[in-house]
Amino acid sequence: MLTAKHPSNFRDALNAEGTGPIILDGGLGTHLADRGNDVTGELWSAQILMDRPDEVRAAHQDFFAAGAQVATTCSYQISRDGLEQAGSAGQFETMLRTSVALAKEAATDNAQDSARWVAASVGPYGAGPGAGTEYDGAYDLDAAELAQWHRERLAILAGTGADVIIFETVPSMAEVEALTLLAKDLELPAILSVNVRADERGQIVLGDGTDLRVAAKLVAESGVWAGVGVNCCPVPQAVAALRILGEETGLPLSAYPNSGETWDHEARVWVPGTEGNDLPSAVPELIAAGARLIGGCCQVSPEQITRVREAARAVAGN
Repeated sequence: MLTAKHPSNFRDALNAEGTGPIILDGGLGTHLADRGNDVTGELWSAQILMDRPDEVRAAHQDFFAAGAQVATTCSYQISRDGLEQAGSAGQFETMLRTSVALAKEAATDNAQDSARWVAASVGPYGAGPGAGTEYDGAYDLDAAELAQWHRERLAILAGTGADVIIFETVPSMAEVEALTLLAKDLELPAILSVNVRADERGQIVLGDGTDLRVAAKLVAESGVWAGVGVNCCPVPQAVAALRILGEETGLPLSAYPNSGETWDHEARVWVPGTEGNDLPSAVPELIAAGARLIGGCCQVSPEQITRVREAARAVAGN
């Protein structure tokens, strides 16, 4: 069965009936590394944005050529205090705006008939001065403090012409509360993407241990989110999380798991994960769980995104 073409407006495409899922890109930072860039410094991929912007544009182009419909900007790691620690605070606003401009340029390069969009990435506090705590939410900050920390860069990104704001790898309930407050004032559609794990009982929780259903209820009751989902977690946990989010929110869902490996932020290396994490093979299950946006996070390459797209088309029957 052929599916209808996605509308050009992102919010309409997200809610369109009779269309297959929108294909997100993969791991931008790890793909930059695969292209020969050193992303091991304290600014991660943001250092490449500063020093070699053509490489960031080229990485986005690689994912679009592979079949992605959305470029997630290289702004995940950019925060004013994070740049201050690296001695580059004066580049804060310029880097944020450049990250969107490069993604928009890539989206128009060799564009085909299908629509392409740019998602402005907003990483969690843990990806900035939180020093790797995006996986456990151990911030020692309350929702008001986190909202204040996010406010300036969100205001800048909201004025860049991006199609959607995506809050990524959010691990704590306090940060969910903070971002929900900020999302109320956005004119752009906003998607919340949380980081989850299985606790000792096998229940799906946020990185800080909060039951995912508690966060999902807040998301649903707020009425401010265009979509909700998970990223940077193993495939089985992503599937389980989508089922919970679908039951609790009724919102369009997104999933972009990692390749199955896990990041050791102290040693700054990837370590082997568990079996059963092949993302393209899990696409039918993700779609069955309600995913409207499907892509990959860390270590997911353009080649895997091509396989994700093909798997999604096979489910849709075209």
